[in-house]
Amino acid sequence: MNTPSTRRRRAAASVALLAAGVAAGGCGLLGTDKKADSDGAAGQGKVTITLAGPNQWNTSGSSFGPSWEALVDAFEKREPGIEVRTQVLPLDGFIQTITTQLAAGTAPELVFNQPPHKAHEVHALDAELDKPNPYVEGNQKWLDVFKKEYFGPGVSKAVSKESGKLEYIPFNLVAIGLFYNKDAFAKAGVDQPPATWEDFRSACKKLKSAGYDPVALDKGGLAPGWTWESISTQLLDKYYDKWNAFDATGKPGTAPTVTEKSISKAIKEGALTAAGTPEVAESLKLYKEFFDCGTPNWTGVADGGATVGHRDFVSGKAAMSWGTDFAVEALKSDAKFPIGTMPFPTITKATTPLSTDAPARYGASVGGTSYMVPSTVKGEKYAATIKFLQFMSSPAVKPWLDATGGLPAIEGVEPSPETAGLLQGEWGKPFRVTGLPGGPEGTSFRDVFDGYLLGKRPLDEELPDLQKWWDRGVEAGIKKNNWGEEDWAK
Repeated sequence: MNTPSTRRRRAAASVALLAAGVAAGGCGLLGTDKKADSDGAAGQGKVTITLAGPNQWNTSGSSFGPSWEALVDAFEKREPGIEVRTQVLPLDGFIQTITTQLAAGTAPELVFNQPPHKAHEVHALDAELDKPNPYVEGNQKWLDVFKKEYFGPGVSKAVSKESGKLEYIPFNLVAIGLFYNKDAFAKAGVDQPPATWEDFRSACKKLKSAGYDPVALDKGGLAPGWTWESISTQLLDKYYDKWNAFDATGKPGTAPTVTEKSISKAIKEGALTAAGTPEVAESLKLYKEFFDCGTPNWTGVADGGATVGHRDFVSGKAAMSWGTDFAVEALKSDAKFPIGTMPFPTITKATTPLSTDAPARYGASVGGTSYMVPSTVKGEKYAATIKFLQFMSSPAVKPWLDATGGLPAIEGVEPSPETAGLLQGEWGKPFRVTGLPGGPEGTSFRDVFDGYLLGKRPLDEELPDLQKWWDRGVEAGIKKNNWGEEDWAK
């Protein structure tokens, strides 16, 4: 079933890569940074390792940017016997490139972790993570430097589904939220980012009166998915205990977040219906209200760029925009105003009696910048690679994170001022109930909701139509996941 949660990591990663300015031309041709272009003498007497992955921060086909170069320089000064080269892979081909290299045994020492691979093609790092990180004062176990809620053997997103091992090291976290134009807020008399839906309503009125579109929107699918999820997860929080039937592996039990399988069971058994569960209609009403506060002709606005409706946002036409922490470097370049970040507003009882005042939550994850070590890397190159990974999980990364807006994956490092709002309060914690679904996997949320959001289909027609999408999605999910023999699925 096409729940926002099943797409959240893909969507977040997608915007993370958009932050590199794909709309401005992408990465270009395969390239390497200035270190890779140095003559042979520069590397004599040194162990040279190469890191290969996509450029998530700018449009360069040869460099991840000055802050990355400075970080690598800092490592090489600390470890003069090691040279680190950066190989920038094209956005439209890095997955195939790395997958092919891993299978052939020709991959460089560090590769981006997202491409599909077999467990035997990369080093499991559990044993290394049990050793001290020499770049963190007083550390006894490298694993302890990471924020345990995001990375570790007990975090399902962090371990290999094939081996159950930790195969990569995260350099940062990825999180979504709303960016805002501080100058626009000041001009409109919005004293602070809206914390509740009532605050949001008030801010929208003030921003419109001041000549701004409150929210930048475009024809892409990110805003429909993220907004639907952010609203419905709040109103559904009350059903956490009632619907929580399976653990994260799909076995009977409970999970920290009610799973897609549990939601499918609730729909199949009639515990959750579009017309009979009042929070569905209420979510739809607030969903449309949010879009009515956005770019009027959003279906005609091309997507692309670091944020949703990027051109309208950076031009100052719109005051808020959905995005991830990876958007910061592009926004610093494109926007001529100071930016801030904020959580999605919390829907309280002041807005609807169906609220339990459950806070808006989304949570960060390790779906940002992470790297693996191919199993073909041995000896001194392996030792040098581990040192670089340890350095990248030490406080030394803070200048790079501050410059790029990256959110720290390790303890003791504060996020940059521009992106701190993406982890603010409860928003930085995972929601408890998966957001209401759309249709079968592969269905666009726009296919499901456009008619309603554009005012072409009334609520009383949208609800039964939505139920049909759900029913098709549940049956497709039962078939795909081989749940058909379970009693609830028959």
